[in-house]
Amino acid sequence: MASLWRLSVQCGAQGGRALFLRIPVVRPAHVSAFLQDQPAPGWCRTQHIHLSPNHYSGSKAASLHWTGERVVSVLLLGLIPAAYLNPGSAMDYSLAAALTLHSHWGLGQVVTDYVRGDGLQKAVKAGVLALSALTFAGLCYFNYHDVGICKAVAMLWKL
Repeated sequence: MASLWRLSVQCGAQGGRALFLRIPVVRPAHVSAFLQDQPAPGWCRTQHIHLSPNHYSGSKAASLHWTGERVVSVLLLGLIPAAYLNPGSAMDYSLAAALTLHSHWGLGQVVTDYVRGDGLQKAVKAGVLALSALTFAGLCYFNYHDVGICKAVAMLWKL
C-alpha cells in the first residue's frame, strides 16, 4: 500500500488522483507496448526498458549459441554417469572440455547480466576467457600427469 501511495504522490502532478484509482489493473495497450520494447504513453516517470540488445535480436548466431548451451548441458547429464561407469582418459578429457565450456558460458552470462559499462564488461569477459583457458589447461594437466578426473572423484568418494 505504501508503494502505491508513493506512486500516486509521484504521479500526482498529472491530475492529483491516486494512481490506483485512475488506471485500470490490466491495460493491454501498455502491456503490448512493453513487450514490443517501446515506451508506454501516459505513464509518469517510466523508464524505457530494453528486453534484448538489438544486435542479437533475430540473430542466427544467438540461436545457435543458445542451442549449443543446451546441448552441452544435456551432454553433461549423460557424461557424468558414463564417467562413473566407464572411467578412462577419453572420459577425463571429455569431462574437462564439457565442464570448462559449460562454466565459461555460465560465467559469461553472469557478466552480461550484472557488469555495466562496455569497457568494464570487455575487461571482465577477457578475464573470464583467461580463467576458462587456465581451467581447461589445469584439468588437462591433471588428467595427463595425475590420476584424472574420474579416478580423483572416485578417490574422494572412498574417503
